[in-house]
Amino acid sequence: MTPGGRVLDVACGRGRHSRLLAQRGFSVIALDRDREALEGLAHVPGVSTMLADLERAAWPLGGSTFDAVVVTNYLHRPLFAELVRSLATDGLLVYETFAIGNEKFGKPSNPDFLLRPGELLDVVRGRMRVIAFEDFEVAMPKPAMVQRICARMNSRQV
Repeated sequence: MTPGGRVLDVACGRGRHSRLLAQRGFSVIALDRDREALEGLAHVPGVSTMLADLERAAWPLGGSTFDAVVVTNYLHRPLFAELVRSLATDGLLVYETFAIGNEKFGKPSNPDFLLRPGELLDVVRGRMRVIAFEDFEVAMPKPAMVQRICARMNSRQV
């Protein structure tokens, strides 16, 4: 993916990834339900904001495609198909969030918010080429169990 591409930062929070990607020359849509967090991104060059509650409303970007979709520390399983459909040909999915086992470190501890072993692999299986996948314990920024994947869309047949 080259600078200038379109990136969707899902559940972006205060926009740590949106800011970094915009600084690197990408056009970013920062999507979140927190109006105050999005206001902090309103004047960041290269970042457009979109207010949406992804768990209570329809997917707000139907028909839009992106060169990359980034999701960190957020899990709402009904969105998996929309995230994949939102990728352009050769688009990248970069997804990282908490996994089963995180309950020993604190929150989130509810299994509804923890990925099952290999779950992100199941999301992309047969539709995307996996570039990297990890399901392990991290020490920084704080101890946690995480699962992460980077996968590339090979065709528009999703």
